[in-house]
Amino acid sequence: MRLVVAHCSVDYAGRLSAHLPLAPRVLMLKADGSVLIHSDGGSYKPLNWMSPPCSVSVSQPDEHEAAGGVTELWTVRHAKTDDVLVVSLHEILHDSAHELGIDPGLIKDGVEADLQELLAEQIEVLGEGHTLVRREYMTAIGPVDILARDANGRSVAVEIKRRGGVDGVEQLTRYLELMNRDPHIAPVTGVFAAQEIKPQARTLAQDRGIRCVVLDYDAMRGMDDVHARLF
Repeated sequence: MRLVVAHCSVDYAGRLSAHLPLAPRVLMLKADGSVLIHSDGGSYKPLNWMSPPCSVSVSQPDEHEAAGGVTELWTVRHAKTDDVLVVSLHEILHDSAHELGIDPGLIKDGVEADLQELLAEQIEVLGEGHTLVRREYMTAIGPVDILARDANGRSVAVEIKRRGGVDGVEQLTRYLELMNRDPHIAPVTGVFAAQEIKPQARTLAQDRGIRCVVLDYDAMRGMDDVHARLF
């Protein structure tokens, strides 16, 4: 991984256009080819990014750009689309490279890991006709807990939490934004699944077209017969 802290501006062109004005930012260039631009806020969500497969080329600014203070241009091109990310560097404050090796993956706490395994085995909990594609479907920004298909064959990304809050919905939203750029699986809808979903999270999920599913952990483990309850 290469980490660069620099004064830069960023322009994105593709299915949408976006501009980040000149400011100090953190640029992350990962071994998988992805490029992410971060600020000093916004938690772990990048301001803009390019997911792999993509390539980075470095060029010198023209006279007009140089007169405006640009010292170097990074052009990031996606290999399968027309999306282009251009980073105009004005001053590099830090530049380092680190070999991180093979990541062991995310180790979840017991209940979340169990919920993921149980839901993968009982994927019909999401609805009749759903089928499992795989667990821990990897994206450039992390693994989606479950990738499934609905009765119509459409892709469904599932994020699983013990207690579903707004952060979980935001996390799933980022996954969906990225996955829907991949023509091999798009369109992708989202399911936010948890033992308990907070009202604010449910409202945000519904506003973003994400379906909420409450998981009964004991029933899925066969420890509680929901049909034998009096209430």
